[in-house]
Amino acid sequence: MTTDPVGRFLTALSPEQREALSAQPRQELERLAAAWERELEADDELDTLDELSPPAAEAEAARRVLDREAGQ
Repeated sequence: MTTDPVGRFLTALSPEQREALSAQPRQELERLAAAWERELEADDELDTLDELSPPAAEAEAARRVLDREAGQ
């Protein structure tokens, strides 16, 4: 498993989301990955989900970050 935040973030995405973001500059991916990590750290509901399924918690946090970005 990669320790690179961008790599972990991309792994948490669906294949379609990963493909859509593949053209983004590295700086933008780093910004999204940082937001994703903050989401994972800040949300207590994700802590519970993380205990049951870490990949599901990471995917949910990634979905939330991308939803927020789409709403801006």
